[in-house]
Amino acid sequence: MTDVLLPLSIAVPIVAATLPIALGLRYDDVGWPVAAVATLGLVGSAVAVAVEVYTGGPFDHELGGFAPPIGIELVADELSAAVFLLVSLVSAATLVLSRAIGPRGNAFHSAYLLLAGGLAGVSLTGDLFNLFVFLEIVGLTTYALIAADRSGASAYASLKYLVVGTVGASLYLVGVGYVFLATGTLNMADVSVQIVERASYTDPLVQAGFAFIAVGFALKIALFPVHTWQPDAYQRAPDAVTTLVAALVSTASAYALIRVSYSVFTVDFLAANDAIVTGILLVAGVSILAGSALAVMQSDLKRMFAYSSVAQFGMIVAAVGIADETALLGGIVHLVGHGLLKFGLFCGLALLAAGYGARRVEDLASLARDAPFASGALAVLGLALVGIPPSIGFLGKWYIALGAVRSAGATGGVVGVGIAAVILASTLFTLAYVARVIERLYFAGVDREDAEHGGAAGHAGYADGSDRDAGTAVADGGSGDATVPGTVPTAPLVVLVVAALVAVGLGFAGAGFETLLDPYLSEVFA
Repeated sequence: MTDVLLPLSIAVPIVAATLPIALGLRYDDVGWPVAAVATLGLVGSAVAVAVEVYTGGPFDHELGGFAPPIGIELVADELSAAVFLLVSLVSAATLVLSRAIGPRGNAFHSAYLLLAGGLAGVSLTGDLFNLFVFLEIVGLTTYALIAADRSGASAYASLKYLVVGTVGASLYLVGVGYVFLATGTLNMADVSVQIVERASYTDPLVQAGFAFIAVGFALKIALFPVHTWQPDAYQRAPDAVTTLVAALVSTASAYALIRVSYSVFTVDFLAANDAIVTGILLVAGVSILAGSALAVMQSDLKRMFAYSSVAQFGMIVAAVGIADETALLGGIVHLVGHGLLKFGLFCGLALLAAGYGARRVEDLASLARDAPFASGALAVLGLALVGIPPSIGFLGKWYIALGAVRSAGATGGVVGVGIAAVILASTLFTLAYVARVIERLYFAGVDREDAEHGGAAGHAGYADGSDRDAGTAVADGGSGDATVPGTVPTAPLVVLVVAALVAVGLGFAGAGFETLLDPYLSEVFA
């Protein structure tokens, strides 16, 4: 009966999403308890699925009892279980953050649950068309959440994402159509078989299908140069929404690219289509460099780390194109690690913005004195993003670069070495902007007496024009409301510190990742 967990994991949050709106007609503020109960159930389900997969192996569920390829199949394997666990834990942690700093309305919690259900569906589906359906659920709810504060700027960012996301989804659907014409099926496992039996890896329909799907995912992942929706969406969305979107939405699309590339088209397709692989690696390399360079130029903190995501996802896409077992392991580790790191970074930025009005790099001046725990966690997560060992950020980059060099040695090509060099250059760029953040937090040299009296020795007070009053500030871990200047609420602060500790702890888990993911990697590279 374990397989029943799969449909329930998707259905429960989607069905629960109707309750905040329905019950809200009679009860106020009912959204958070409904969301909390549903999210705890999602976490429990994800843990159960992960335990079953990593101890007993992959399993599936045939919806309605109809066997694939006719019926729709849900699949849990080593890759999907890891992503599903990330989705559930980050969703729960974001709910803690939103409880403290908002949004708090019933409509928000309804959209939040719908997004969680869509992300679970993306993680677990074994059907190409159903993947499109769940990606659309994720997209539509994300558009609404970005515009949740009802400002003109957030509405514009949401509309921009709506247009780009719709184009991306349409291109993906066109690609699926080509694949269906070539194979006559939509089940992922069956497509991989029918490509060989009914078509070939060089069939124009198959090649066109992959090309459209890859470009569609590039738009949703936000690779350069089709990344422009992402900085606006991250900057203009409410802080808790940015945290959720940055950690999971593009991550789900990057996971889908890995799933389709290796479980549907397979590594043999990549080996037979050098031009496609070269195109993937070129786009990935440019995205890594451009995203890193653009991040260095930013003063707005949310835009800085938004451009950082353009670079980090470029590394994951590069791992897909390298088609090496070690590189793909690094891509998966980096996928999970990036989700964790971006959750922690945007959570930390949200707490500092809510408590101290810090939204730009200059606003961070000597904040470590007032918010030592939040600042320390932010610094640790930033260094993990750079790839300082031991950290999950280092582990993912190391495996990708190692796989790139190894693949270059095996084929005699220089593209792999180029990708490794680009990753090194990106690491230096990342160090540059993370160092700016840490320098402002710890070494800005603001005179506390001047700061208390509005002196501008490097910091002129809050972003809203008020002065930071160190005498009345509640220290990190205080119980004050985050909307009151000088306070950081305890619950999300604990979540932030735990995220930083986990990011460091997972840096020691290289052998563990290899063991857990080896069955999946052995299957796709068999």
